[in-house]
Amino acid sequence: MDAINKEKDREKEKLKQLRKMAEEKINDFVNNSQESRLQFEPMEQLYRNVIRDIAEDAGVISYSFGIEGEDRYVMLFKKQNPPSEDELATLRAGEEWNEDKAKEIAQKRKLEKLQEEDRQKVSLPKNFKPAHNYKEKYQHIIGLESAKEAAKKTETNKQYGFVPSANKKDQRSIEQTLADIRKKKMKLSHNPECSTSE
Repeated sequence: MDAINKEKDREKEKLKQLRKMAEEKINDFVNNSQESRLQFEPMEQLYRNVIRDIAEDAGVISYSFGIEGEDRYVMLFKKQNPPSEDELATLRAGEEWNEDKAKEIAQKRKLEKLQEEDRQKVSLPKNFKPAHNYKEKYQHIIGLESAKEAAKKTETNKQYGFVPSANKKDQRSIEQTLADIRKKKMKLSHNPECSTSE
């Protein structure tokens, strides 16, 4: 039991020393206008969390890079000079960021942009004519004429079964139909014996 307490006390003391050392380092970093980045040595997640908390309180951006359990470390950036997406991608890949790397990535991006422009020029000419006409391919569905003149008003058949189609069409307007329904309801409410006979 005594050994466990001693171990806990040692761990607390170690965290206290790390916090003090990190606060001093981060304060120096914030006050130094020459530096834009501060890299800490690789450490365990608990210690990295302590550094991140201190960095957040100091108003500094923090990122972790490296492989967990091997060489994961914290790097701080000032908010006035944040890292670019290219820089973050390079650091996450485990490579070192420098001016040569920045130029290389800029050159790659420029080359990709030129290739994309070339692909767009080659892909479709301005007067593109397809090899096959879809009207020919689907003429069994749409017919030979599929344009505005081919669109005709659909008419119902003259007769469905024994009742002529003309008898099935209601020629009244909506207002007329609603008025007729109201009249029928009024008639039924005034003559209760009529409603039972229907």
